Amino acid sequence: MIINEFKQALRQKKPQIGLWLGLANSYSTEIVAGAGFDWLLIDGEHAPNDVRSILTQLQAIAPYYSQPVVRPPWNDAVIIKQLLDTGAQTLLIPMVQTADDAANAVKACRYPPLGIRGVGSALARASRWNRVENYLQESDEQMCVLVQIETRLGVANLDAILKVEGIDGVFIGPADLSADMDFSGNPTHPQVQETIEHCIAKILAANKAPGILMANEKVAQHYLHLGALFVAVGVDTTLLARSAEALAARFKETKPSTGQINTSVS
Repeated sequence: MIINEFKQALRQKKPQIGLWLGLANSYSTEIVAGAGFDWLLIDGEHAPNDVRSILTQLQAIAPYYSQPVVRPPWNDAVIIKQLLDTGAQTLLIPMVQTADDAANAVKACRYPPLGIRGVGSALARASRWNRVENYLQESDEQMCVLVQIETRLGVANLDAILKVEGIDGVFIGPADLSADMDFSGNPTHPQVQETIEHCIAKILAANKAPGILMANEKVAQHYLHLGALFVAVGVDTTLLARSAEALAARFKETKPSTGQINTSVS
């Protein structure tokens, strides 16, 4: 059985620093896999990924220290089943707003009788095509289910969501949350930050792992100081776009925009 080291780190309360991946390319994924991040988020919600492209990125990350986390496009048991069979062990489920949403996410990641994951291990990379002994009996324990709170309704239902058995962590989506709070494009607005801080405290009190994406280094450090345990501190598309613009500007008369650019994708 392949041990989920990311899940183990969260259980041991070791902060994990991550990078968001949106380029949907296994070559660029392998480049950053060797950069030293603890985890890499392969985004299937807002990046042009499908099951096949996510599979090749899982394969690209596999030889390296970084641990893969996959975000499906929706809290859908069919897509989740496919991603788990490709070998994903940690999923970040978007737009969880109720305890029922959270419970459905957990069930999709568990085999019967605890869940509804379909049995197809003979076809699955996850079981190494049935070369992993006792995969069906032991794989549930290695699944790490992270649910994403990104609306006022999700925040209001956070206490109930935290009581759902099988939830390992709660990720706060600052982009969608700020939009839902009528501060679109401003995830560092004081009211948004206050809500996020309140959520982090609740998640920690429930003995779950809080997580967030924040490209603003000062704010990211602040959330880590508050106890956030898995924090993505950048996005590959943003790193490429801004560094390319800066390089071009050094050799041309035009200068890159000095205005604030929204780097949130959550």
